[in-house]
Amino acid sequence: MTASIVPYEDGPLIVRGDFELHTPDGESIDPGRGTIALCRCGRSAIKPFCDGTHKAVRFQAPSGRQTPSPRRND
Repeated sequence: MTASIVPYEDGPLIVRGDFELHTPDGESIDPGRGTIALCRCGRSAIKPFCDGTHKAVRFQAPSGRQTPSPRRND
């Protein structure tokens, strides 16, 4: 499977491509489309999907890594 996941600053995770979505119990969740927005603020009424509530609650989160990624010692 190939998917891309992009964290939007102060917003959701945008997932595009070929992916599967499951509950913590392993049950499949039908996303209904090939691009979805997943909630990061924890306040969405339609979790795991984003409903835009992050704007109303002024959720803050960076869009990417703020420090260099760890180096692998292979």
